[in-house]
Amino acid sequence: MAAFIKFYPFVEALAEKVHNLGSDTLKVLLSNTAPLQTNAVKADITEITPGNGYTAGGPTVTITSSVQTGGVYKLVGSDVVVTAAGGPIGPFRYVVLYNDTAAADNLIGYWDYGSALTLADTEAFTLDLSPANGILQLS
Repeated sequence: MAAFIKFYPFVEALAEKVHNLGSDTLKVLLSNTAPLQTNAVKADITEITPGNGYTAGGPTVTITSSVQTGGVYKLVGSDVVVTAAGGPIGPFRYVVLYNDTAAADNLIGYWDYGSALTLADTEAFTLDLSPANGILQLS
């Protein structure tokens, strides 16, 4: 699995109460343009063209756990699956996590898959949100 890379402004936004990771609606969008770690909001990201099973803004992440143990906070979600239907999806290389509840759709982080992926009709892509590691951990 690709490593999670946080956006730098996420730290400030978290401290300033922009995010409630346990209850806000988080989504992932697909991009084939490299994000900058200094990007702050969804409008800073170039999303792939929606269609063929991929909707604009991307799918919602279902949060299954948002807990702190021994001073370490871990956010856990269910895997996200995008399936091509009626044609291809992509290409995309980056999967970007953002807060859809926040007024500006503030960015949280992204995964870089190392090379562009294109889903053929009926193929699926799974963002594996490991329960062991969580989506992210803060300490």
